[in-house]
Amino acid sequence: VELAESGGGLVQTGGSLRLSCAASERAFSRQFMAWFRRAPGKELEFVAAISWGGSATNYADSVEDRFTISRDNDKKTLYLQMNNLKVEDTAVYYCNSDLYCGGYVAQCNEYHDWGQGTQVTVSS
Repeated sequence: VELAESGGGLVQTGGSLRLSCAASERAFSRQFMAWFRRAPGKELEFVAAISWGGSATNYADSVEDRFTISRDNDKKTLYLQMNNLKVEDTAVYYCNSDLYCGGYVAQCNEYHDWGQGTQVTVSS
C-alpha cells in the first residue's frame, strides 16, 4: 500500500491536529481520497472524502464543521485538519484511495488494503 499517514498524537479536548497522508503517484493521481478511523473496540468508520480536483468533499455527521479534508496534488498529499477535538475522536486514522477500494473509496472496508495509520488520542 503506497500510503503513509502521519501527524497523530495526544491532544486535550478542544485541541487541534493536522493529519497528513503521503501517497505515490499511482495511489493519488486522479483518485478520490478519503479518511477513515477505527476506535478501540469499534468498526471502521468513514470520516471524510475529497474528489480529485478538491472541489467536492463529504463528511461524516460526527465531524462536520470540525474537520476539513484537503489535498495538494503537486505534493501528492492528503490532509485532515481536525479542530475542536473530542474524546470520541480517539482512534487510529487511515487514508485510502479509489485505487485500493475497487475504484470507489467511499466503499472501502476492512477487507481492502490499508496503511499503518496514525494514532489520535484526545484526553479530557
